[in-house]
Amino acid sequence: MADPLVADPPRDPDFPATTPALTFDSAGATLLGVLHVPAGRGPHPVVVLLHGFPGNERNFDLAQVLRRAGYASLVFHYRGSWGVGGSWSWGHVLEDAAAVVAGLRDRDVAAAHRLDLRRVVLIGHSLGGFAALMTAAADPSVTAVASVAGFDFGAVSALCRAEPSHRATYAEAFAGELGPLQGTSGQALVAEMEAAGESWRLAGLAPLLAHRPVLLIGTSLDPVTPYDLHHEPVVAAYQAQPVKHLEHHVFPTDHALSDHRVTLARTILGFLARHV
Repeated sequence: MADPLVADPPRDPDFPATTPALTFDSAGATLLGVLHVPAGRGPHPVVVLLHGFPGNERNFDLAQVLRRAGYASLVFHYRGSWGVGGSWSWGHVLEDAAAVVAGLRDRDVAAAHRLDLRRVVLIGHSLGGFAALMTAAADPSVTAVASVAGFDFGAVSALCRAEPSHRATYAEAFAGELGPLQGTSGQALVAEMEAAGESWRLAGLAPLLAHRPVLLIGTSLDPVTPYDLHHEPVVAAYQAQPVKHLEHHVFPTDHALSDHRVTLARTILGFLARHV
């Protein structure tokens, strides 16, 4: 097989690669997505890519690499963002991720796009990493999950409770990213995070992920998700459980992995090759 990072696979005239736009219903909102279907009869395993807050980095480079490697990959926007109807909230992101996984499992959708309903993987970045782990923990049929620079809302909530001055800092930071979002505010997002509290701490998901492959990637030059707060405690909890198929890395890069995109892609492809 050709290296999917540097070469396209051969065209299959009977089962060509396609890039259909898909929609998914989530609590009455219509979520907009694009599916990258590989060439070949399939059925193809499916990777759902969950972007972060507010969605400037959507990881289309990963979607294309995954397709060239034989995985169908879906990128979509959550409700209340980038022109999608409804209002934005952290809880809605979790509901939307679950709705998309359920929508992909529709037999007509799977048949139309040659998808393998038995192999569904979640990969998320930042907020998306949080959502990927939370969604996989709640859905035992998710095959494997990866979190890249995942944002641990439970850990940050505890930080805000312990030191109230952090509330204003996070409210201001969240408010500064609301341009493509609607229906919320920085203060509302902090309040929602604090109300969820420990139920959104990623370390607490270890028992629910103990028997599935989990990839955790931290970023050591990252002020958004400092790895000593957002990565290392999660790794330690999953090792202690143990999560039997845990893989973890810390890359010396920024929050968007701006200079580690090839390393990121190769790490994800290796993880999927071993476990999916």
